[in-house]
Amino acid sequence: MWTWRLEGPAGETVDPAAVGVTVPPSENQSDAESWLGEHWRDLLARGVTAVTLFDGENRVYGPMGLAPN
Repeated sequence: MWTWRLEGPAGETVDPAAVGVTVPPSENQSDAESWLGEHWRDLLARGVTAVTLFDGENRVYGPMGLAPN
């Protein structure tokens, strides 16, 4: 399963429940990235500053900042 790890400004892991969101596991990378594309602004507004994508236990990429350039 593909999942996102949410991260705060100091690089700490943010518990999704602590910021009032649910990060659903996805069956593939495309679905996971689509979810992030739809929710990144809300995550940023809730204090999440970066995300890392995992395929199972393997890190695919990240941390990737959410703030627009």
